[in-house]
Amino acid sequence: MNGRGRLLLCLFLSAALTPPRQLAVAGAASSSSSKVVTSLPGFQGRLPFHLETGYVEVDEENGTELFYYFVESEVGGDKAPFLLWLTGGDRCSVLSGLALEIGPFQFVAEPYNGTIPRLQINPYSWTKVANVLFVDTPVGAGFSFSRRPQGYDVGEVSTSLQLHELLIKWFTDHPEFLANPLYIGGDSLAGQLVPFIAQKISEGIEAGRNPILNLKGYLAGNPGTGENIDISSRVPYAHGLGIISDQLYETILGHCQGEDYMNPRNTLCAQSLGTFNNLLSEVMTAQILLDKCVYASPRPGTETDKSAGAGRKILSEEAVIVTGKRVKHPPPRVPLGCISYTAYLSYFWANDALTRDALGIKDGTVDEWVRCHDGDLPYAVDIGSSIKYHRNVTVNGYRALVYSGDHDAIVPHLGTQAWVRSLGFPVVDDWRAWHLDGQSAGFTITYSNNLTFATVKGAGHTAPQYEPERCYAMFNRWILDQPL
Repeated sequence: MNGRGRLLLCLFLSAALTPPRQLAVAGAASSSSSKVVTSLPGFQGRLPFHLETGYVEVDEENGTELFYYFVESEVGGDKAPFLLWLTGGDRCSVLSGLALEIGPFQFVAEPYNGTIPRLQINPYSWTKVANVLFVDTPVGAGFSFSRRPQGYDVGEVSTSLQLHELLIKWFTDHPEFLANPLYIGGDSLAGQLVPFIAQKISEGIEAGRNPILNLKGYLAGNPGTGENIDISSRVPYAHGLGIISDQLYETILGHCQGEDYMNPRNTLCAQSLGTFNNLLSEVMTAQILLDKCVYASPRPGTETDKSAGAGRKILSEEAVIVTGKRVKHPPPRVPLGCISYTAYLSYFWANDALTRDALGIKDGTVDEWVRCHDGDLPYAVDIGSSIKYHRNVTVNGYRALVYSGDHDAIVPHLGTQAWVRSLGFPVVDDWRAWHLDGQSAGFTITYSNNLTFATVKGAGHTAPQYEPERCYAMFNRWILDQPL
């Protein structure tokens, strides 16, 4: 097997209906297409980085095309690492990763006034040291689309195979990047797919599928695994932070052993978890120290913020008076000081006709861009647990970095640390601090078989959104094989 080194959240509906925010495209031409983008609406002047956008067809029968943004590394050269980056959530657009987390530009957090939101340079972009291919996936996310409704009926396995196909076709069209060290990365639910995709690529390498990809490893941030530990670890995490009482903690431990925390059968367990969830809902679970804000577009009927309904009405009225906008299902308006305010701005930017033209979006494919879907498209959870794929890939010599924000109550670092430890790898370097500008920025532990588990101090779910400087430093060191 080639590529040696070290290691360091989609629901079910019938696919017989045309997805409500996507259009089935009957006659659009197939095949890959791309466009070099030199300017973007909201950004003054020429882009100071190389941006290419385009589509890659990954399912010829259904006409499925995945949309991508490719940003070349600022350092350039044939040795710069190459990173495929995926965003989690219920079909969340990778624009979240590109403009809210690790990409070269970000939204200016200023009151929306009806014009296109402004952009600015992200000083902590991961593209400073790596080529990054951002992909809207699964199909239906962002600007990715299918000509036939059946094409939206995908799951974890089929999506992973489509991404492997995308890489094969993309590198065939861009052979100048084939020699660059390849890494697969993603956060939240996408982190569950990452090791599976890495395994499929490694199998393709073993089978001699051309072009041969230069896979070196993967990285997964605040990753889900599909296991109960992702949810059950919230209880000790909340207890340790003083969110729940000793009595409730002990009751849950006593009555929920072996229970599915999402669907408990034991009555006392279910009651205790109901109390627990009510208490946890009082905090911003994505970053427990921040004021509670709308984190993402809530699914219908799940809004806990009483102002959300009013916010939707106000925003709908705003959208009506703004020309050139396609926003029909707007998110709740959030206060300007919320961390999620720039995500709110992304709806107006991505649905502006000028933006679609600049990005080369195909007419008649996506009626309305939404940052995240809300269960309106089918998605099979068919990988099950991803933990075995972490083992398989790392045992075969690939590097892996698994990292968590230590203020994340959605996928707490306690659970991630527990399943990493369950793999049974011997510890090479025990818990130690890693530093940024002389200050502790987090803690790491390194295992044999090339796996490093790291925490990022002060970060929440999708860690780079909350601590961009620290996450950039962590990525920079690890991807360049420097001490962490």
